[in-house]
Amino acid sequence: MLILRRPHGAHGAGGWCLPGGKVDFGDTVEETVVKELREETSLACTSMKFLFYQDSLPGEESEMHVVNLYFECDVEGRLQLNDESAEGAWIPKDGLADHEMVFRNGEGLIRYWELV
Repeated sequence: MLILRRPHGAHGAGGWCLPGGKVDFGDTVEETVVKELREETSLACTSMKFLFYQDSLPGEESEMHVVNLYFECDVEGRLQLNDESAEGAWIPKDGLADHEMVFRNGEGLIRYWELV
């Protein structure tokens, strides 16, 4: 699984998260998956499958109520991060404990690995 470390000064600074972003007005969720993956990693999405959603209610990390949509994507290309990430890592299921996840993405990854 590809995870990204948030740069210092950004929301969730220093923590790890999945590639992603907000859906812009007029874009579909699927268009956003392709666009955000390309922008953040330079990887091209060759296929995607919707898995599940997760509510992130207001709390310690944010005062916003965010709905996270999880997709499984096949990709091609070479990983090249933009300035939204300080570092990237490909981790196996047993590598999750070694990374401090933000935005409840750790819970999402656990749920994903229970499904597969």
